[in-house]
Amino acid sequence: MITPLNRGALARRIREGHRTVGSFSGLGTPAAAEVMAAAGAEWVLLDLEHGGGTEEHVGPTAVATGAYGAATLVRVEQADRTRIGRALDAGAAGVMLPRLSSAEEVREAVRHLRYPPEGDRGVATYNRSVRWGLDREALRRSNREAIAIVQIETIGALEEVEEIAAIDGVDALFVGPLDLSYALGTPLDFDSEAFRAAVERVLAAASSAGICAGTLSPTAEAAQERAEQGFRFLAVGSDSTLLAAATSSLVQRLAPDHT
Repeated sequence: MITPLNRGALARRIREGHRTVGSFSGLGTPAAAEVMAAAGAEWVLLDLEHGGGTEEHVGPTAVATGAYGAATLVRVEQADRTRIGRALDAGAAGVMLPRLSSAEEVREAVRHLRYPPEGDRGVATYNRSVRWGLDREALRRSNREAIAIVQIETIGALEEVEEIAAIDGVDALFVGPLDLSYALGTPLDFDSEAFRAAVERVLAAASSAGICAGTLSPTAEAAQERAEQGFRFLAVGSDSTLLAAATSSLVQRLAPDHT
């Protein structure tokens, strides 16, 4: 069962700098997220920016992953107060904030994760995050338990990354490798000098502020390399890419002439 305690445990691990491992869920089916949670993922990130899911999938996904002790995070379509609040109300442990370009935008977005007076999240009790009104104490805990992950994928965010990292309420900086490589003018070239320098700048900013840095890797081997660099919030693939890779490997081994 998804409980505020589950969400609080993930928040503590992230803030204490522990390595956490999860995956993106983009297929738009809670069952896929449940499989990843059953397989041991500490968290599953429901991608509403690029994936096939919608807000209607947040609640069922949170319940499905929570049954295995995992948490659901949500990449919202945009850093809008209502979008963020609805994801948290539905049981998400936190949100990933895409396409922000300044520290001021981040400050505004982080306010949406907190109830007044620290923020401007709307208050309601008839939702999953408060166990349908049965756990009103969750309202007191939420401001310290809701997780805010800020993507660094635009030039504006990169240029202000040190200021962003120092904002109260930001728990992790997340390098979006594809978008950042395009923004830097080096599409898909993760070995370019510009991309490597950007990654080091994000890691340094996170370290200086005492928060985690995260990124998305296609394989466990690639994620291990990122961990050795200093990344602690490790996303490895997605439900669709992991399924595709496993199936491709199987077919190539058993039917090498198959085309």
